[in-house]
Amino acid sequence: MSLSRAYGSGKFGLSFELFPPKTGAGEDELFHHVQQLMVFRPDYITCTYGAGGSTRDKTLEIVDRVQQRFGCAVASHLTCVGSTRDELRTYLRAATERNIGNIVALRGDPPRGETNFRAVDGGLSYANELVALVRGEFAHFGVAVAGYPETHREALGAEADLQNLKRKVDAGADVVITQLFYDNADFWRFRDRCEQIGIRVPIVPGILPVTNLAQIQRIASLCGARLPSSFQQALERSSDNAEGQLAVGVEFATRQVRELVERGVAGVHFYVLNKSPATAGVLKSIALARP
Repeated sequence: MSLSRAYGSGKFGLSFELFPPKTGAGEDELFHHVQQLMVFRPDYITCTYGAGGSTRDKTLEIVDRVQQRFGCAVASHLTCVGSTRDELRTYLRAATERNIGNIVALRGDPPRGETNFRAVDGGLSYANELVALVRGEFAHFGVAVAGYPETHREALGAEADLQNLKRKVDAGADVVITQLFYDNADFWRFRDRCEQIGIRVPIVPGILPVTNLAQIQRIASLCGARLPSSFQQALERSSDNAEGQLAVGVEFATRQVRELVERGVAGVHFYVLNKSPATAGVLKSIALARP
């Protein structure tokens, strides 16, 4: 199934994002949690890969296993980092051979130890170039790209960041999935600004339910997301209680997602961090109706 078919009139697209485990035991645990999440009938599941493409082969293996075992549409992440155009084509051909129908096209972060992104000789510098490559030579793929409600940390400014997004959409992206955020007002402003400059594809909020304060502080610092002070204080009050932090995070995410759904978002994309309890708790709480 192409990503574009998950959204539209009378539809609500639900998706989950995984990452490749490093061990066999981690894989067993991952598929246990995916099994728990399948009860919510996701439209598709995506999988990242490590910095510099270090787990690309494992990413293909994971998404292939997901679609074979659960019959669910899948999407593989793909970045420009460390790859020539020909190497990207090789990966796209391998994904095609495995009947993987969708690509999440990203520029990617600089490799560890480097502060600036630099394309390799014969490689690509921007995500819109990757979208154009996929759309021009592998048109059977559905394509998702990333959007940033709080602005990409490397962008020259909010307007420049939005123009970067429009270039990705104009190159052929089917859907925009946002970076995580914790204030819905940031999402609404972002969506309105996308509409104002002519971005017409679905804008899908990316949600990461918090289960651990220290973990989310690290993640938020890396992606530039802001934790509302009242939310952070509630998490701090349960800092020595794992179950308490989970309860606070699920309650906050439930209110966040409920408002997004009630105001008519095209769908929701959950960053599940290879676990099921938090996301399952949110979806059970809002009793999301699936066709």
